Order: sequence, then structure tokens, then C-alpha cells
Amino acid sequence: MKVLHTVRDVLMRAIALAAIVLFAFMTVVGTWQIVSRYVFNSPSTVSEELLTYSFAWLSLVATTYVFGKRDHMRMAFLADRVGRNAGRYLQALAEMLSLAFAAVVMVYGGIEITKLTMTQVTASLQVPMGYVYAILPASGMLIVYFSFVNLLDTLGGRKEG
Repeated sequence: MKVLHTVRDVLMRAIALAAIVLFAFMTVVGTWQIVSRYVFNSPSTVSEELLTYSFAWLSLVATTYVFGKRDHMRMAFLADRVGRNAGRYLQALAEMLSLAFAAVVMVYGGIEITKLTMTQVTASLQVPMGYVYAILPASGMLIVYFSFVNLLDTLGGRKEG
């Protein structure tokens, strides 16, 4: 179990760094977008597209981080009304549903959409859309891992996060 938590901690640091880098990148590109539009009177379509895709990536990276921290939203009103053991099993059920969703929709569906869109290119950047969608299965795999570790913690009675 200690190895799983160590791996989770390393992944969490990498994800946090990726989120910071993406946010800084978006700040620089957004600033350039404003300068090019209002100072040079020549809007940059490349920066607009970069911002759009970076925002989507940042959203999924941040979501993955929240799952790893175990800070994702839950409906505590039901878990708080049942006994301690029933609440633990209810929390385990929620982790299993999150794991199943991430595995089926994000990983499997993400791989399929990534493969499907590798022949399409973005309008301004001329990059295959599959690269844009690649964040979906990547974050899905991380959420599967985090949900699995969270499930083991829940069933073992640990409140690690």
C-alpha cells in the first residue's frame, strides 16, 4: 500500500507542475492575444486556438489533480445519515462508479476518439486533433489509478488523500 501512495504522491507533483506550466502558458498566450489584437490591430488566430485547447487540457489536468487529492465533490448528506460501515461502503461504491466512468468513457472512449481524429487537423495550428484529444485517455488513466488507491483506502478504513 505504501508503494501505491508513493506513486500517487509522485504523480500528484507531476500533475501539479503540469497545471502550473499550462496556466503560465495560457497567461503568456492570452497576453499576446490581447497585445496583437488591440496594439497591433492584427488578432492572432494561432493564439486563440492555443488558448482554447490549453484551457481544455488545464481543465482535465486540474480534474485529475482533484481526484488524486480526494477533494472531488461528493454528496455527504446520504453518507452522513447512514452508519459508519454503511457510509464507508457507500463511499466505496462512489469510488467504483468513478473508476468505471473513467475507465470506460475517458480511457476507452478517449482512445477511440483520439484514433478517430488523428487524420483531422486544427484550423490554425495544423496539428492532428488526436493530439488535442490525447489528454482524455491520459487523465482517465490517472483517475482510474487514483480511484483504485482511494477505493483500497476506503475499504481498508484509511482516510488518506
